[in-house]
Amino acid sequence: MFPGSWGSNCYVLISESQDGQKHAAVVDPSASAKGIVDFLNTKGATLEYIILTHGHFDHITSLDTLRDATNAPALIHKDDAEMLSDGEKNAFLFFFGQDRKWRDAEKLLSDGDKINLGDEVLEVISTPGHSKGSICLLTNEFIITGDTLFANGYGRYDLHGGDAAQLAGSLRLLRKYDPMLTVYAGHGDKGKLGHALDNVMFY
Repeated sequence: MFPGSWGSNCYVLISESQDGQKHAAVVDPSASAKGIVDFLNTKGATLEYIILTHGHFDHITSLDTLRDATNAPALIHKDDAEMLSDGEKNAFLFFFGQDRKWRDAEKLLSDGDKINLGDEVLEVISTPGHSKGSICLLTNEFIITGDTLFANGYGRYDLHGGDAAQLAGSLRLLRKYDPMLTVYAGHGDKGKLGHALDNVMFY
């Protein structure tokens, strides 16, 4: 779901289990909470997780409103947990001069964690560099890369927690995965992992 604001992508993942139930996760709630809830209702899906690829404001805009509307927990990597409640660290203060805060996440993630969604599994890959706790979410068919990797580039590393050397290492790490995986990034269009990494001259 493209919110049309700050160019951030919001993804809704739905997995139907064998009993016919539809289980949903929202990744990076930058779209309006109402828009997300309305979409879930049209699909007959229940929201079970709100997963954050990192803690910058443009990827968490509707986080608290969506939690209030659905009671779904927020999940973020432990190294980015502090960003939600700190306007300087989540970059809202940098861009808008205001100390915007969100509530703490209900669950903290680590590298290698598995998130079960219906009959599917999302694997958490720690990819620091854009922020300390940036993650990618891996499945058998696609990878959600947040602001670590775009179809034609990579995320900036000059905000809180950013580190050029760590980002380079994270991009090298992604080389170990199937190059034909579809990349769904935090900004821009989708692509293939191998092609996206070939476009990166950073490392």
